[in-house]
Amino acid sequence: MATNNRIVDTEQAREMLIKYINGKTMPFTCSITDGAHRTNPQNKLQRLWMAEIAAQLGDRTPEEARGECKLMFGVPILRAENEAFRLEYDAHIKPLPYASKLALMMEPISLPITSIMTTRQKTDYLDAIHRHFSEQGLILTNPEDFKRRAA
Repeated sequence: MATNNRIVDTEQAREMLIKYINGKTMPFTCSITDGAHRTNPQNKLQRLWMAEIAAQLGDRTPEEARGECKLMFGVPILRAENEAFRLEYDAHIKPLPYASKLALMMEPISLPITSIMTTRQKTDYLDAIHRHFSEQGLILTNPEDFKRRAA
C-alpha cells in the first residue's frame, strides 16, 4: 500500500492534489490534517536539544535521546490526533516490548513521528520535551534565544 503525503499551502498545491485524487483508482483512503507542516527552525531546535540532553545526562547519545522523545512524547500526540497512525501503531508496534519500540524510533529505521507532525503538534512535542527535562534540572536552549541566534 502506497502513502502519499503532501503539504498543501498554495492554490497550486491544492489544484495538484485535486488532480492527483481525480486520477486515483477507487477504492482508496484519504486523510487530511489541518495545519501547516513542522518548520525547519523547529527541527533545528529539536536537534540542538537532543545534543544538550545527551551531554547533560551523559548516559545516552543524541540519537538515543531523540528516540526516547519520539516514543515518550511524539507517539502519544500522534495517537491522540491521527486516527490512521493510531490504528497502525496499535496494531503493529504497541504490542512490542519497550526496547523494540525504542529501536524503531532510532536510525537506521527511524519510524516517522515528528516528520509527519503539523507545526502545532511539533510545538506541543517540543513543549513536552522542554517541560520534562527542565523538571529534571536540565537547562535547554530557550526557544526565543535560539530564534534570535538563527536570525
